[in-house]
Amino acid sequence: MAGRQITVRGRVQGVGFRPFVWRLAQDAGVTGHVLNDNAGVRIAVWGTDATLDAFQCRLTQSPPPLAQIASITAEVMDATAPAPGFHIAQSGSGAVQTEITPDAATCPDCLAEMRDPANRRFRYPFTNCTHCGPRLSIVTGLPYDRARTSMAAFTMCADCAREYSDPADRRFHAQPNACPVCGPQVWLEDATGRIACDDPVAEVARRLAAGKIIAIKGIGGVHLACDATNAAAVQRLRDRKQRVAKPFALMARDLGQIAAYCMVSNAETALLQSPAAPIVLLQARPDRPLAGIAPGLNRIGVMLPHSPLHHLLMDAVAGPLVMTSGNVSGAPQVTTNDNARERLAGIADAFLLHDRDIVNRLDDSLMRLDQGGPAILRRGRGLAPAPLTLPEGFADLPPTLAMGAELKSTFCLLKDSQSVLSQHIGDLTDAETYADYRAKIALFTDLYDVTPEVIAVDLHPDYLSTRWGTQVATKTGAKLVRVQHHHAHLASCLAENGIAPDAGPSVGIILDGAGLGTDGTIWGGEVLLGDYCGFDRMACFAPVPLPGGDQAARQPWRNLLAQLIAAFGADWQARIAGTPIAAGLATKPVAVTSQMIAQGLNAPLASSAGRLFDAVAAALGIAFDQQDYEGQAAMQLEALIGDTEGEGGYPAALSDTGVLSWEPLWTALIADLRKGTAPGIIAARFHAGLACQLAEAAAKAAETGQTDRVVLSGGVMQNRVLAHQLEKHLQNNGLRVLCHRRLPANDGGLSLGQACIAALQGR
Repeated sequence: MAGRQITVRGRVQGVGFRPFVWRLAQDAGVTGHVLNDNAGVRIAVWGTDATLDAFQCRLTQSPPPLAQIASITAEVMDATAPAPGFHIAQSGSGAVQTEITPDAATCPDCLAEMRDPANRRFRYPFTNCTHCGPRLSIVTGLPYDRARTSMAAFTMCADCAREYSDPADRRFHAQPNACPVCGPQVWLEDATGRIACDDPVAEVARRLAAGKIIAIKGIGGVHLACDATNAAAVQRLRDRKQRVAKPFALMARDLGQIAAYCMVSNAETALLQSPAAPIVLLQARPDRPLAGIAPGLNRIGVMLPHSPLHHLLMDAVAGPLVMTSGNVSGAPQVTTNDNARERLAGIADAFLLHDRDIVNRLDDSLMRLDQGGPAILRRGRGLAPAPLTLPEGFADLPPTLAMGAELKSTFCLLKDSQSVLSQHIGDLTDAETYADYRAKIALFTDLYDVTPEVIAVDLHPDYLSTRWGTQVATKTGAKLVRVQHHHAHLASCLAENGIAPDAGPSVGIILDGAGLGTDGTIWGGEVLLGDYCGFDRMACFAPVPLPGGDQAARQPWRNLLAQLIAAFGADWQARIAGTPIAAGLATKPVAVTSQMIAQGLNAPLASSAGRLFDAVAAALGIAFDQQDYEGQAAMQLEALIGDTEGEGGYPAALSDTGVLSWEPLWTALIADLRKGTAPGIIAARFHAGLACQLAEAAAKAAETGQTDRVVLSGGVMQNRVLAHQLEKHLQNNGLRVLCHRRLPANDGGLSLGQACIAALQGR
């Protein structure tokens, strides 16, 4: 008789792993016990050496659907006096080394039960099991047990308790387990109070069909819904929400309903039907337009129902629904019933609410399928906070907290070669979002038992994330490391792709809106050569003033004017005479703005790729006066291209010092405007030329650094046309391209790079 203690680490709690082990033990005829603790799952098991070898091997075969095993280790134990049989023991404690499982979409078994009139969970909107349901959205502590979730408020009835206690049952220790007798309830109300109705979901469906707007409390927050095929209802939602042009996401009942409005491939189908159930950007069908859903764009964000409540609702309505965040534009999604009543009172006509608390706000994840594979644009429900195992060289580093950036904010914890990124939190300049950000940092450091010895912040001193990180470091005595914004982008992509610290330099093409550079100017169009420990700036966009500072990011005409002056100097007006550009700028305060540029008054220099896109979009009349949401001009410029391919790109001038000048680009673009060239062709030529020039600059940097690795990162890399053309050019030059697949290329993934850079410095 031999004894072993086996420790399984990874995503192994709250996913049915212990009953899986119990069933294996019954089949193998071994004795012992299994329990959850803060290291993961621990198994004490006795049997013959051959039996134990077979048992340990089977642990990796067909684990539960949501489980992800990171490691299995075994130690020999005293073989004397093993307890008879095999049982599941009470959870233990200790230093946290396990994962919090992301929320998972309703599994087929639960969906079948919910639709079965003979089942006791028929039409119950909170049906779940160990294979699906809420996780991060309800957790308050580890180990993951019911007492450490918002389900602690609901005492299980005898039937649910029996399921919960039976290792052979799919709901064994499913912490959100509930039924209509003992679990959360849903109701409908309006400004006058609760609405008496036998079936709140059916009543909501009736009101949606009548053009009403309904607030719906879901898994990670409250959504606002209306009939997506009712143009008047969609416009009413835009007016009330103050969301002038930003695209709305849709929820569809099934793939057939999606196919009626969008092109959807097999790979996109797999994303839609994955346990994460994200919003997926799909090509809209031109023959079935939906008015007001995504103005100026050719892609629509669509998701399938991800909770029983959403399945019930979509079964009851005729067509797809707008399903957008329950907030006023710019504010975070509301999560509580009281906040929904207070803040959405002027938007929603009625409220479908429930009494299960949302502990952690989770925005819907947003993904897109590129030619190289899936790309994450926003990492939230269903994806966060799944950790990333770091490459060799990150062991034995000090516990590190990286504070992220200002917009699309996330933070990152690094401990024991594991990195945990928070879910998307948002724009920290909103007071409530900033408060939520600080609260989430406190929660995660507690959940994962991390006391940071190193704190990483952005180089920009005025970012709220930098200020908070500085305060925390001062209070705790942790080492503060300031990380340049684009260096963090480079490091983030390296870490995500498993590049070790000693792997040598890589080239990074980093394109975004703005980041403070080491020279005190604003960067944003960069070709870097470096690694986690440092970098050289090998090439950059020619710095151009941002007249009005932050106003330039909101009003593309300002960037157009600045680009024209930078390209043509005093001759700029003559160069555009008679073009639509001249007519548009004639309506603006050009004299005053030109003087600001000339004198350097509130017109900081920036090598921003984002602002170049804004300028080109404005030249084509896109969002000329103002952008109603971040990235609007660039997204609509990309959408103009459509199926246009093979267009020769506009030229640029790359100096011996690595500065990309856009005077040749503007000369060629204005010539096309004079010839009446179609806007789609102009947009295609801009993208093609930019990709060609950047690839040339990167190839030179790679030759200098004697490397074949090129990283693509930064928010502008979410432009699928540019990213694809860049990758093609670079590969044709014999270079290996690294892209983001598990994290966003934008600032939502930046905190990982900060953490890696700072942890190595902290060592």
